[in-house]
Amino acid sequence: MWNSKDVYYISDGTGILVTNLGQALLCQFPETSFNEERFPFVRTVEEARKILQHILKRSGARRPIIFSTIIDTKVRVVFDSPEVEFFDAFSGYLDRMESCIETKALREPGFSHHSDNVAMNKRVEAIHYCLGHDDGTKPDEYDEAEVILIGVSRSGKTPVSVYLATQMGLKTANFPLTSEYLTNYRLPEHIRLNVDRAVGLTTSPELLHSVREKRYPGSNYARLSTCIEEIEQAQEMFHKGKIPVISTEGRSIEEIATQVTQGLGLARKSLR
Repeated sequence: MWNSKDVYYISDGTGILVTNLGQALLCQFPETSFNEERFPFVRTVEEARKILQHILKRSGARRPIIFSTIIDTKVRVVFDSPEVEFFDAFSGYLDRMESCIETKALREPGFSHHSDNVAMNKRVEAIHYCLGHDDGTKPDEYDEAEVILIGVSRSGKTPVSVYLATQMGLKTANFPLTSEYLTNYRLPEHIRLNVDRAVGLTTSPELLHSVREKRYPGSNYARLSTCIEEIEQAQEMFHKGKIPVISTEGRSIEEIATQVTQGLGLARKSLR
């Protein structure tokens, strides 16, 4: 068994798809350490050859893994070298799809032939909205939000918000439940008015204590008893407000984001 492997994600686009695909496979091998590097927008044979030289020079005879979503056959074949383990995500699938649909594929680089300026503008708007409504900022603009994440401090709201915006194109705000709201068991007005778009994030007291202790060691904020009390208060608020709750403990950001969209019925509306 390999203790470690070099992994390269190569794409003629942003590389998001091939990275997600590769990492979904690699996470099934927790005992192996992976050294990862990404090469997006590889669209010429010359670029491909330079990158392959870099890979072979860096990884030597360790048979590095290459995940590829390159459409152009001439560019893609450069990486299909006997010195690497080459995983091509497109060619076999496209051949089968052409047979299934009984027509030829475009075979052009990019997200998909459904992408257009409207979709891209929606993603950009979602990112700007997310950044402008992080950590309880501008709650009076929550009417525009498609998702509102709420939870105690350090329960994972911000990274999930960013993922929902950048990867799914959803306008996402997040709001921290501080003692001002927890002790009164009452949600802020702007969340109550938009509660149908709210999702509560929670975690275990032990994990919350560990996360807070690293940032503010020895503080009352980080004490386990404080974490237990805040999580229990938040759970009661979620129950009273009939707000769906998702635990972030032991789950990846992708998993949490998917559960959020499913819980709010947004899975079909998010950008692919």
